[in-house]
Amino acid sequence: MVFNMDESFEILERTPQVLEKLLAGLNDNWISNNEGENTWSPYDVIGHLIHGEKTDWIPRMMIILDEKENKRFEPFDRVAQFEESRGKSLKQLLHEFKALRIGNLKILKSHNFSEGILKKKGIHPEFGEVTLQQLLATWVVHDLAHLCQISRVMAKQYGEEIGPWIKYFSIFKNE
Repeated sequence: MVFNMDESFEILERTPQVLEKLLAGLNDNWISNNEGENTWSPYDVIGHLIHGEKTDWIPRMMIILDEKENKRFEPFDRVAQFEESRGKSLKQLLHEFKALRIGNLKILKSHNFSEGILKKKGIHPEFGEVTLQQLLATWVVHDLAHLCQISRVMAKQYGEEIGPWIKYFSIFKNE
């Protein structure tokens, strides 16, 4: 599938509602459990998504679009959510994520993304040169990957409970 801005909006716009429908009002066992040491719970993932809305996608896009010569991105703290989410309820996090995403999509929609604009580059701290198109496509994939992660973490809570049927679910295979 070739990158398409309109199709990207289809995913980016839906992610907050999907998360809210999936997670809001669930028992804490579904929200706070993870897959073991150094893994994230659904609660942690929502905090991570919030941090990305604040410090990753739009700020990096603005660096690429800025006329300044310095196109270097700040490193992204992939675990900042553990401190930033402390003391907040899942309901608060879902609301914060939704509000941030709505604001970021307004900013995104205010730009004209011609082919030339999408080819503009920034400097990622690990990968070097990346295009705006790659950044925006990654944003979409990032949402989808974390939706899968949340579903996987939740499914694994019943891994032992399903008995022999476990062999039919690839979600339990560590590939």
